[in-house]
Amino acid sequence: MELALTQRCGCAEVERGSWVWACENLRALVLLKGGVCERVVPGVGPAVLRRWGPVGAESCREPWAAAYRAGRTPVSSSAGVSSVFGSGGSSKKEKLVLQDIAELIQAGACQRVVVMVGAGISTPSGIPDFRSPGTGFYSSFQHADVPYPEAIFELSFFLHNPKPFCTWAKEMYPGNYRPNIIHYFLRLLHDKGLLLRLYTQNIDGLERGSGIPGSKLVEAHGSFASATCTVCRGTSPVEDFWAAVMGDRVPCCAVCTGLVKPDVVFFGEALPQRFLLHVVDFPTADLLLILGTSLQVEPFASLSEAVRSSVPRVFMNKEAAGPLSWRPRSRDVLQLGDLVDSVGRLVELLGWSEELTDLIQRETGKLSGQDS
Repeated sequence: MELALTQRCGCAEVERGSWVWACENLRALVLLKGGVCERVVPGVGPAVLRRWGPVGAESCREPWAAAYRAGRTPVSSSAGVSSVFGSGGSSKKEKLVLQDIAELIQAGACQRVVVMVGAGISTPSGIPDFRSPGTGFYSSFQHADVPYPEAIFELSFFLHNPKPFCTWAKEMYPGNYRPNIIHYFLRLLHDKGLLLRLYTQNIDGLERGSGIPGSKLVEAHGSFASATCTVCRGTSPVEDFWAAVMGDRVPCCAVCTGLVKPDVVFFGEALPQRFLLHVVDFPTADLLLILGTSLQVEPFASLSEAVRSSVPRVFMNKEAAGPLSWRPRSRDVLQLGDLVDSVGRLVELLGWSEELTDLIQRETGKLSGQDS
């Protein structure tokens, strides 16, 4: 079948070195390399095509682009590809909504999704966040044997008095909490081959518990999955750490009797080496999801600015926060309010509700079997 390819541009940031066409007959985006069809993204709805529009028309030297700049080529709802991912195009960009994000994912236009998450995704599992007044973890330490709540995550205080941290860690014992719908939505992104990487500030391990493999995770603030002696720097069995903590004892090294600390990143400590993957992941992402984080802790918070300006950013949180609130981009989508409701809305728009329900039932059954 001969395609009626109406517009093209070789200047697109979408696929460097590719021709990006919009096919009006098929309502599809067609990517060509070396004159050969590399990929067809079919079934693209009018809303998606409208927001793509002509790619790179401001700088492209193609005849059609010159005509467009001169006002001789109108932009219709089914023509072209525009600035959701492009590097040029019209300066009048329409505001994206969650429906547009769902259509982009359904159309196959977002295949390298990077996700940033914080404590807010674990509160539906019963784990308090850190900073909420009256209910956060820090509030619970207001009258404890600590000079200020954040001190329990400072290495100098831990070495001096590890008991407050160990008391808190006892609450985080694996199995006390289970993944929720948000974790399983991220697992479904992985199962569908869309998840490039998940960057988490959380140390509760619920991302792993949902079945997301370690290769897809960057646990930016470490985890309880391993432990290290603070004196001899030897690896200590994590089972020994938990045995001591659950027995209300201070964990000590079996080799040198030094204090053992889980490989959780305390304030002032270096982040794990895997955090450096952001140098590669964020520039190549085609969609950024930011869920349940106040974007206050650096350097994690600055990652939200690391994707290309043409890449949509979806921020789901109880309230606006961080750079997305005081320096928004035209392609940002802010979905504020209850996080479970927001994720559920996106799942519904994607048509994944039944798949997600099946996944949750299947994985919950596995966890119940482990408990019995």
